[in-house]
Amino acid sequence: MRELSYRMLEMKASSVRKLTKYAEEAEAKGKKIYRLNIGQPDLHVPQEYYERIRAFDEPTVEYMPSNGIPELLEAVEKYYKGAGIDIDKKHIYITTGGTEAVMFTLLALTNPGDEFVLFEPYYSNYNTFFTITGATPVAVTTYAENGFHIDRESLEAKITDKTKAIFITNPGNPTGTVLTKEEVRMVADVAKKYDLYIISDEVYREMVFDGREITSFGFLEDIHDRLVLVDSVSKRFNACGARIGAVISKNQEIMDLISKLCQGRLAVSTLEQQGAVGLYSTGYRVIHQIRDEFEKRRNVVFENLKKIPGVFCEKPEGAFYMICKLPVEDAGEFLKWMLLEFDDNGETVMAAPGDGFYATEGLGRDEIRIAYVLETDKLARALQILAKGLEVYNNKIK
Repeated sequence: MRELSYRMLEMKASSVRKLTKYAEEAEAKGKKIYRLNIGQPDLHVPQEYYERIRAFDEPTVEYMPSNGIPELLEAVEKYYKGAGIDIDKKHIYITTGGTEAVMFTLLALTNPGDEFVLFEPYYSNYNTFFTITGATPVAVTTYAENGFHIDRESLEAKITDKTKAIFITNPGNPTGTVLTKEEVRMVADVAKKYDLYIISDEVYREMVFDGREITSFGFLEDIHDRLVLVDSVSKRFNACGARIGAVISKNQEIMDLISKLCQGRLAVSTLEQQGAVGLYSTGYRVIHQIRDEFEKRRNVVFENLKKIPGVFCEKPEGAFYMICKLPVEDAGEFLKWMLLEFDDNGETVMAAPGDGFYATEGLGRDEIRIAYVLETDKLARALQILAKGLEVYNNKIK
């Protein structure tokens, strides 16, 4: 048989799903698993989503315009203007989730050898799109000790004549870090100094805690010619499975290239776009409800983690994730052991190994990402199990 794709053979498995086969094995043996490995919240989807879909009664489910249905484009435009970001619907293309928005943006920008600077730890599934597009990720390491915040010196040290763009996730996944206004301005100034694009994944934009201000690169008018925003209904409206995202830019050359990609995949789901119109009709009511709920969950997880000997983490400022260091040498092996060999009254915990969120080899081996996507009582129980598991595991390997 002829050889398969080298690119695909080299592609790493998703770190948030790499333990799935062990979880399935554990469940087959009757274990209950508290799944903290993936950003799939248990909150209810707003009724407006279902109402809009039920109201759709066309005789044919036709292809829609490749850039999105007019009602959804208008809804996204209205949302952005209400958020203080001045864009027109001509600057918006609807995509199949935020992931397609990332892939299309990279495809539009990348030539062989191009480098994209981003801050690690970062969302591990970006690696899939770096591999597909041929873009080369260049990581700037950030650290738990200062809440994974960024600085200019470290950023500029990674920029070369091959650098095409700075890639940001704000608020951060997997860190929960919310960039300050000063950090956003700093990145913008560096991009202007070196004539770079900025790709800003802002799917968690309003999910900021403790009264913090929302920060967005979209607020900076002087960089709109070099800015691409990635967005989605997945987190803001708790509709992960709807797979409706958006790519947004005032740079018409970039959007013209992305338009070709949108045309090539024909159209985004007709019914899901209708549902997304219903989601945007809820305004900030749902957004604020979701934010407040995750702030409560963040508090429960952080307070319980602080009680576990040897565990270190900074208090997340937004999103619904946190990276924490465990008193183990290899967190991936520990999590595997938790699934296959440990339980507390028939229950165990699943999280995501931290090393999959780093590009730098060897970093994150003693870390895990926790997605606090369960109800507060379930989160408290999950952390209790984690604490017991760590105690047993460390006594076992002494």
